[in-house]
Amino acid sequence: MSRPIRGQVVVVTGAARGVGASLARKLAARGARLALVGLEPAELAEVAGDLGPEGAAWEADVTDGETMARVAAEIVARYGRVDTVVANAGIATGGPFLDADPVSFDRVIEVNLLGSVATARAFLPALVASRGYYLQIASLAALSPAPMMAAYCASKAGAEAFAHSLRAEVAHQGVRVGVGYLSWTDTDMVRGADQDAVLRELRARLPWPLNRTYPLGPAVDRIAAGVERRAPHVYGQWWLRGMQAVRGYLPGLVATVGQREVRRAEEQLRAVPQPRRGLVGPGGQADETHRARH
Repeated sequence: MSRPIRGQVVVVTGAARGVGASLARKLAARGARLALVGLEPAELAEVAGDLGPEGAAWEADVTDGETMARVAAEIVARYGRVDTVVANAGIATGGPFLDADPVSFDRVIEVNLLGSVATARAFLPALVASRGYYLQIASLAALSPAPMMAAYCASKAGAEAFAHSLRAEVAHQGVRVGVGYLSWTDTDMVRGADQDAVLRELRARLPWPLNRTYPLGPAVDRIAAGVERRAPHVYGQWWLRGMQAVRGYLPGLVATVGQREVRRAEEQLRAVPQPRRGLVGPGGQADETHRARH
């Protein structure tokens, strides 16, 4: 069931850059009032400044339940309601599981999965009151496992399952829940992952259309249209819809192809200092800086 976006109060987490920032700008251009949530105050302020007087920003760690509850209360107090929440905040790390820095690995799951849980917990009362819409941003990684991406795949699969479970719980209260899927999209996070030569080469060897990086603008246009439709599923790239029909076959296929590619990359992997450390991209660096301060 669609609802005009003009005048709606839309909360976007992870709004300092990438998908979140672009989506906020597109929805504001369509008349929505935007509340931005993220960790990078300067970047958030810049995005909010592009949105006009109806845009505002809150610095918050989405894994901090108390802070998210406070932010939700402040947003409701400012705008009077919340109509849509886009749980977009996410980080990533890559490399072999046994070589991964345990802190970074666990943090990816904490932000991408438990941060989504904390976001839903904070904002669902307001969405029940408005009979609103909650969009969980997942990923191709939720549809298909991939070697060297265990933390990200696990977190996005969990976030997808959480949203599907939530959908059935709140539908009778008028709240719609959607899941958004994106393949490799031109964001700071993807560019950060591509700085790892091994991961970049492995991705380049994937079959089409998995081996491409897709432009941000068209993907976000599709997400914005999904928000307006209050869609149960939103696909940032058109071909992702077809992946749903074959997802049951993907783990076996990835296991067969993936082991060959990982074996081929073994010498390069051994040359990388261990353990691999850190989260990828500026968003990952912002998360690390935030945790160091707190």
